[in-house]
Amino acid sequence: MLNNIFDSHAHYDDEAFDADREALLAELPQRGVCNVVNCGADLASTRASIRLAADYPYFYAAVGIHPECVKDAPEDCLKQLEELAAWEKVVAVGEIGLDYHFEENAPKDIQKKMFEEQILLAERHQLPIIVHDRDAHGDTMEILRRRKPSGVVHCFSGSVEMATECVRLGMYIGLGGAVTFKNARVPVEVAAAVPLERMLMETDCPYMTPVPFRGKRNDSTLIAYTAARVAEIRSTTADEILAVTRRNAETLFRIK
Repeated sequence: MLNNIFDSHAHYDDEAFDADREALLAELPQRGVCNVVNCGADLASTRASIRLAADYPYFYAAVGIHPECVKDAPEDCLKQLEELAAWEKVVAVGEIGLDYHFEENAPKDIQKKMFEEQILLAERHQLPIIVHDRDAHGDTMEILRRRKPSGVVHCFSGSVEMATECVRLGMYIGLGGAVTFKNARVPVEVAAAVPLERMLMETDCPYMTPVPFRGKRNDSTLIAYTAARVAEIRSTTADEILAVTRRNAETLFRIK
């Protein structure tokens, strides 16, 4: 069994875990999982993330409004996030960013405004950010270049060149199940190119389940398969990948 599994991006508040959440989370530490950062997508899931962090010693919370949730966010959402971000086990502002994939999402200018406002909130609380970037590489990079926040681009979907620039800006790159997918050319190239000291492991669970469990519910233990694939790509061991990415996450999120 592999240890040192630090899941830098999870959604255990999702309804996919309603039937067995308590039993699953109670056993994760015995299955090699050392820490989990549970990410908010709106105010309700942000509060749920904080409750999970209060209930489980190995859990931490990120607070934020996901770009898909921007259009439904209340007018005082930033004020509420400001208060939630001050809680002691909040380690990041996220998941925040831009998502131009769905036409029903908020207009681009509104998404960009909310993204920047949450970056400023993170700066005020001296927290890193967790970035969601879907079909919005150009605008995401423009904002990251200008604001220069600390943080991670999660579920990284850009090119090697974009990953290189993110690293140059001081960001980390979050890799998940996509690197194991059949015909996953660009994720494999990114996994090979990113400096190991700038890499994080993540699930995005219950989504993005790695091969050979694709199509089933994801959980933090399955990072072992992602780490094994990254290790194969980089000609090293899964143990090394997990050990280094754990240290990276502890550094970024300031977890001792």
